[in-house]
Amino acid sequence: MRSWFLPFIAFLTILTCAALLAFLLIENRQARPDPAVLIGAGDISVCGQDGDDKTAQLLRQLVRRHPRAVIFTAGDNSQTMGQMSEYIQCFEPAWGSFKNRIRPSPGNHDWFTEQGADYFTYFGQAAGDFGLGYYSFDHGNWHIVSLNSNCESAGCGEDSAQALWLRDDLEKSPQACTLLYWHHPIRSSGKVPVDLSGEVFWQIASDFGAEIVINGHDHHYERFVPLDRDGIASPDSGIRSFIVGTGGAWLFDLDKPLPITATRDNSTYGVILFLLYPDRYEWEFIPVKGGGYTDKGSGVCNQQI
Repeated sequence: MRSWFLPFIAFLTILTCAALLAFLLIENRQARPDPAVLIGAGDISVCGQDGDDKTAQLLRQLVRRHPRAVIFTAGDNSQTMGQMSEYIQCFEPAWGSFKNRIRPSPGNHDWFTEQGADYFTYFGQAAGDFGLGYYSFDHGNWHIVSLNSNCESAGCGEDSAQALWLRDDLEKSPQACTLLYWHHPIRSSGKVPVDLSGEVFWQIASDFGAEIVINGHDHHYERFVPLDRDGIASPDSGIRSFIVGTGGAWLFDLDKPLPITATRDNSTYGVILFLLYPDRYEWEFIPVKGGGYTDKGSGVCNQQI
């Protein structure tokens, strides 16, 4: 009897452990919901160039992998004059197939024609209220804000309608984690002069503990160390910011890196992908086919610190 009893007990023990492990894996998966996915870039479409076709091909691959992904644009969807013919003839054949999932922001080139009239007409309700160019939405457990940094006409000062709206919007948001994007960066190691008009956006975002800011305008990729309200390194609770001007328009030369530059590249087109969990996030800059540069990492939401 002993010859079969001990192996039988061992078999039951292994079976019980396997069942317990399966149960724990299922419970863990249920406790960790799938992340919301946000993908995008700025400075996208120029007629006669194929950079936007390359990033569109990359987006098709990523959307197949993440069918619920939202795509953001960090401005200059049309990199020329922002006319309807450019959106139809240049942007549409490339990124236009994702139009039903795109949440855009306007760049200075989008704004050239009648302060974005054709931009608003092309993107419709996705662009927010006609003529304003700022809006917000929730994606998973994150609050996402798209702003208009064409400040001469849109207004970005402390008492501007946009700044007052932003404070009110962030104050009312029930989400613990926040990501914002607009076109003009307030810091860059590229050769394009920075526009400090959007500094009010940064300060308000910092006041409300935002995690991520994304810009375009300068045609390269750059990630900065987390920064506080005044742009001073704050690794524990600062905003992590990115320039992702790599959507398809020609790439620009770089100047010397800033002391706060964590990494940068101007050799390849590509998009940035965020996995947004309820309390943390992961990012990855993904180059187009043939591109050799990438950047990835992770962070936790400030309310977790």
